[in-house]
Amino acid sequence: MSRRIIVWRHGQTDWNIGGRLQGQTDTLLNATGRAQAAESAARLAVLEPSRIVSSDLQRASATAAALSRIVDLPVETDPRLREVAFGEREGLTHQEIRERYPELEARFKRGEDIVSPGGETHAAAGARFSDALRDIATSMQRDQTVVVVAHGAVIRVGICAFIGLPQEHWRSFGGFSNSCWAVLQEGFSRWQVTEWNAGNLPVPEMSDDAADSGDGDEQEEGDPGFRTLGSTR
Repeated sequence: MSRRIIVWRHGQTDWNIGGRLQGQTDTLLNATGRAQAAESAARLAVLEPSRIVSSDLQRASATAAALSRIVDLPVETDPRLREVAFGEREGLTHQEIRERYPELEARFKRGEDIVSPGGETHAAAGARFSDALRDIATSMQRDQTVVVVAHGAVIRVGICAFIGLPQEHWRSFGGFSNSCWAVLQEGFSRWQVTEWNAGNLPVPEMSDDAADSGDGDEQEEGDPGFRTLGSTR
């Protein structure tokens, strides 16, 4: 078997439920999120990971800890795995963002890589996330599996950068449900995405960004955002 990286999104938070943009605000898992993390961790444990590397934000590191307790591995943290920084938009609902930043919203929907005051572009976030994945990949031995725990928006832009797609193509990747994951598998000449938004049962995506403007599952309006039926082969 070739090297494999599992990129796992954190469990649910109250801000997910409230539709508030999280970004790098250090929110906590709620009770549902902790249960999601425990359920997914039990499934991921059968892959026998050799390392667990997480964003240092608590909603991610607490998700990682659920797997750590099962497989008896430490959780390593890397700030490069943090969510996209959305600056002044963080903490706002999607409606509030549309009302306060209509020009930014319009530019974003036209496909521009916008930056909020105090924030960062998707390209910058994708580059740092990709750098972290490359460092992890370089350290891996043949047949190893590493679990990386992060956030919905940066997973999309970061994986896009990691596999060598142009930055603007990240929107072609569907949104991520809480506590679901992607599988990156090393092929003959490059890394490949072999599973996306994988989990257990099909459930509606709890998007942080149904209007395509923020943290987590940045999806186009009208995208049903159902998780796929992913195996853990």
